[in-house]
Amino acid sequence: MHFSYFRIAALVLPLFTVAYAQDTSLRTVRQAFEAANIPEDIEINFNPSVLLEVTFPQPSGKSITLHAGVQLPRNATAGPPTFAVQGAAGRGPFVVATVDPDAPTPQDPTEAQIRHFLGSDFFASGGEPAPLTNRTPAISDFLQPTPPAGSPAHRYIFLLFNQPAGFDRQTLVNSTTDIANFNISSFAEATRLGNPIGGTFMLVAPDPTTA
Repeated sequence: MHFSYFRIAALVLPLFTVAYAQDTSLRTVRQAFEAANIPEDIEINFNPSVLLEVTFPQPSGKSITLHAGVQLPRNATAGPPTFAVQGAAGRGPFVVATVDPDAPTPQDPTEAQIRHFLGSDFFASGGEPAPLTNRTPAISDFLQPTPPAGSPAHRYIFLLFNQPAGFDRQTLVNSTTDIANFNISSFAEATRLGNPIGGTFMLVAPDPTTA
């Protein structure tokens, strides 16, 4: 069953009141994913062992670190975001992926999933949370959310995977591969990524001027 926008809206309202505070509980993140129907819709087993922090720089003012399920205005999501990990993840390498399973609209997701980012060779530096830095160019550069006019908010899902040996030799996706109709679960299976070890997500609606 695909997700219910009204179910998501009910989830977002209380989170929006504490917007821009980072995730602090694995249980809360897992519950937010389940309430948003994400594991079912993108066919993943989501049982996170670490917290993935996703932070969007802002042209003025403080950067925004996501809280799972928070809704952001589109103009706050230009990015590219930075990533950090909290918990016993080790040093890496890691893969980070971002997908939109609601394109072009949640009611008719015929282009889903849109691949908004895919990067490998991320390593954690010191600290808690530990910033993640990738040592090779992104496979798919970050693409700012652009839900079409008239659509409800889309879910933008960030997932962290342990990177298996040989991943950089995969040929399924490169910088010129179509970003539409991507399937993160099939890709993870084919490249031996396994299940994500962390994740978070945000909601973004069309710009009010285009809705």
